Amino acid sequence: MTEAEVVSRLRSGMTIGIGGWGSRRKPMSLIKEIVRSDLTDLTIVSYGGPDVGLLCAAGKVKKVVFGFVSLDSIPLDPHFRAARQNGAIEVEEYDEGMLQWGLHAAGIRLPYLPTRAGLGSDVMRVNPHLKTIVDPYQGETLVAMPAIPLDAALVHMNRADVYGNAQYLGPDLYFDDLFCLAAENAYVSAERIVPTAELTAIAHPATIRIPRLLVTGVVEAPGGAHFTSCVPDYERDEQFQREYVAAAKDPEQWEGFLNRYLAEPAPITNGALS
Repeated sequence: MTEAEVVSRLRSGMTIGIGGWGSRRKPMSLIKEIVRSDLTDLTIVSYGGPDVGLLCAAGKVKKVVFGFVSLDSIPLDPHFRAARQNGAIEVEEYDEGMLQWGLHAAGIRLPYLPTRAGLGSDVMRVNPHLKTIVDPYQGETLVAMPAIPLDAALVHMNRADVYGNAQYLGPDLYFDDLFCLAAENAYVSAERIVPTAELTAIAHPATIRIPRLLVTGVVEAPGGAHFTSCVPDYERDEQFQREYVAAAKDPEQWEGFLNRYLAEPAPITNGALS
């Protein structure tokens, strides 16, 4: 599929999970296509980075369900911060482990999963809908973390085949497999689409953590995570990220940045994709 074909399958009002972690291996070519679209009122579920920021800046977001929103080397995303401070979006903030557990519950079709994460913290205060349960075996009080079902998931991987088997080659899968498992439809963008046999020729089979049965469509997107990282293909583009943050301070400068970012293809850094 192309990015435009993926986004044509999405609808306003959907709950969309976005893989990656902060400013690492985000499906930015798909995010840019959403920015170009007429989609609105989206609920975004993410361990957030500039994916969340860009969508907030474009007015696409109704609500963000998140464990954090960070640019990693820059602590806060300026557009997400502004949206929160201005009350422009609804937020549902969880402990990172709670968000993981909510996706896992949705993936195995359970209404909730018990966890200790969140107990004794303000997570319970800022999320008054959360309930506790008593373990029927030991009597321990636990949080009943509700499932977070997704209408669609968008993730970016290093390699994939045409069937949707997707592979990570960097140090961490993050929770991309759980996003796909929790979604009615999952779309994978990848730096390269390769023959199936090549996936295991270059790396251990355990790196193919997203099987084709979870994937609705796959997009070949060289540089598709830019300006976030996609190790080992390329690192985060720190200069570009600083320009992103600087442009957010001025509406005219931001308009120019956005037009350039949406118009230009993502660069291939250091020839890593050749």
